[in-house]
Amino acid sequence: MKVLYNDGHVGECPEDQELHVIRHSAAHILAQAIKRLYPEADFAFGPATENGFYYDIDLPAGTKISEDDFPKIEAEMARIAKENLRFETYELPRGQAIAHMRERGEKYKVEHIGDLSADARITFYRQGEYVDMCVGPHLLYTKGLKAFKLTGVSGAYWKGDKDNKMLTRVNGVAFRSKQELAEWEHMREEAERRDHRKIGQEMELFMMSDAGPGFPFWLPNGMRVRNALMQYWQEMQDAYGYEQVQTPIILSRSLWETSGHWDHYKENMYTTKIDDEDYAIKPMNCPGACLVYKSRPRSYRDLPLKLAEAGLDHRHELKGALHGLFRVREFTQDDAHLFIRPDQISEQVTDVAQLITAYYAQFGFPYRVELSTRPADSMGSDEDWGRAEEGLREALESMGIEYKLNPGDGAFYGPKIDFHLEDCLGREWQCGTIQLDFQLPHNFQLEYTASDGSKRQPIMIHRAGFGSFERFIGMLIEQYAGKFPTWLSPCQVKILPVSEKSREYAHKVARRLRDAKVRVKVDDRDEKIGYKIREARSVDRVPYMLILGEKEAEAGNVSVRDRSGETVQRDLEDFVASLSAEIAERR
Repeated sequence: MKVLYNDGHVGECPEDQELHVIRHSAAHILAQAIKRLYPEADFAFGPATENGFYYDIDLPAGTKISEDDFPKIEAEMARIAKENLRFETYELPRGQAIAHMRERGEKYKVEHIGDLSADARITFYRQGEYVDMCVGPHLLYTKGLKAFKLTGVSGAYWKGDKDNKMLTRVNGVAFRSKQELAEWEHMREEAERRDHRKIGQEMELFMMSDAGPGFPFWLPNGMRVRNALMQYWQEMQDAYGYEQVQTPIILSRSLWETSGHWDHYKENMYTTKIDDEDYAIKPMNCPGACLVYKSRPRSYRDLPLKLAEAGLDHRHELKGALHGLFRVREFTQDDAHLFIRPDQISEQVTDVAQLITAYYAQFGFPYRVELSTRPADSMGSDEDWGRAEEGLREALESMGIEYKLNPGDGAFYGPKIDFHLEDCLGREWQCGTIQLDFQLPHNFQLEYTASDGSKRQPIMIHRAGFGSFERFIGMLIEQYAGKFPTWLSPCQVKILPVSEKSREYAHKVARRLRDAKVRVKVDDRDEKIGYKIREARSVDRVPYMLILGEKEAEAGNVSVRDRSGETVQRDLEDFVASLSAEIAERR
């Protein structure tokens, strides 16, 4: 695809930048269409984004744009594309650029020029009667916009500052072809169908309340899922040799000053006073782990010390950023801290990576891995950093894990490995992480006695696999569309007696299943069996239904319907045995 750069030359666009150029051009065409329809409108910023584009617009008093107006705006955009207007570019000195924008009544562009550095190039793009100040690049002609759709309208402050005027932001998407747009629309429909907030409400997994925005309430069904996941987590900690600890939720200001959080993270922390002293509700668990390590003398023989904690943390998020279980203010972190000797880096990082990848294999999440190395602003010696980075590299390569190198993108306290999961909708989530830390052991004066009797400082590994249990459960709800594997399902078997005559047998079967540790419910309401089946399938989303009538009661067997919709006769004990094995093996 050929594009127009702001120096006037036409060149091939790198393939990975094509969508960005198409979307940026779509933003200009959107602004042109709105200017035609609303001649008094003023324009602020209109960039391409990772997922689409938007334009912030200052509309005359009394004028509003709603989604009801999208068809006429899209029609005007299509008309502009069909006109096949040519994109042209030019550059002006600062004084002329300001005069040019003033002449056109572009007050926001004039203000923006004032924010640019003195030596900044000021370039413009024109298509037809529309002119925009822009660095480009852009399509050559408006007909290059072949597939687009407006997706939403919201408010946005000028320059993102709440003290500035509220503008109207119109959002859209654009793609290379109508087929790509159709695929996107299908994925959006799928995302709506799988939305964990909607499914969570239908299945009564969790709720939110205005009494505590961003603080999830776990309902009985959700606790079943959460506890099943927690049991799996605990078993995996045991399998990989971790000890489990629990550190306090509220700790003193002096601790957070030592860790550095009070100076660098305080705006995200909830604070309180106890006995006239400052305390904070913990946003993370690592300082507490340092105190556990420091609680008694340590020898080189004690290392590695591997402390896992399902720690309840609180971080202040802006109310507008809260989103179901994905962005909350209270969450339980799947956390662990390993205290190791320098010679144990490669071995322990390999062990941690094997645990994290085992998690993802269990749930079928594909992932990619990034290795981030020393940033310019960092602490620690060249020798420490070199050994740490080599240890991470050796661990990944020994496991045959492909990774992308991110030079200079590590934390200031050490290099790290990040695991990015891909869900069923193609979205990426940064969940797993392995971070080496020289800073906290230094801040807390942690030490161990080496084999030669000298005092040494351990290296600390921060490790997470799920990230937070809340976000991971939200991901699982959407991954499975509420149809959890049997071992995770809040209700594993729902028993549906056909009539009053089979209710007693239904409860007898339920008792047998409960004895086998199966989560079971009996639907003995006076409803038609077809209604019960539909509700169990589409609302409860149970893996198995047992449909029991007089025939089953007399024979002492069960009619089993699974998610395929097929119903088969089973001996009760055979069904219990196979179901118990399925749950135990977490198939």
